[in-house]
Amino acid sequence: MKKFTVAILVNNQFGVLNRVTSMFRRRQFNITSLTVSETESEAFSRITVQSEGDEVKKEQLINQLYKLPDVCSVAELEEQDTVSRELLLIKVRNDPAVRGDIRSASDAYEGKVVDYTKESIMIQMVGDSRKIDNFINLMRDFEILEICRTGIVTLQRGSTTIRRVTNL
Repeated sequence: MKKFTVAILVNNQFGVLNRVTSMFRRRQFNITSLTVSETESEAFSRITVQSEGDEVKKEQLINQLYKLPDVCSVAELEEQDTVSRELLLIKVRNDPAVRGDIRSASDAYEGKVVDYTKESIMIQMVGDSRKIDNFINLMRDFEILEICRTGIVTLQRGSTTIRRVTNL
């Protein structure tokens, strides 16, 4: 199945996220990434969802989202037309025998050590999902203690905005 990303501009009200994610559940889509935040206007929130599905089901899902009363706009975000980032915090065992290798890998991926103790090293990394996945796979050679990553945040390139689509 093909991955796809949609941005949904919604009224910033109680229960809207539940109604939107319930739509995904009813259509039997697994959400692989989800981010929600208030926009430049406190009246609206932006929900960015990454999921997998075929083209027909994806179109049905988007059409159903428009039927929800709090949805103002839906935009399918194509990888080539967007800038996407994700944040990773990863904690690995601070083993003196491999400490240099961990630091070298972190530097190569433009990671930043944000916590350092005798027992662990915590690295922060920002990048696209592929970069984050590759770094995690590299760290599997060491002892990963904990991982926390955000969902993707994505904006369309150029002057196109999700608000412009709805003329809000």
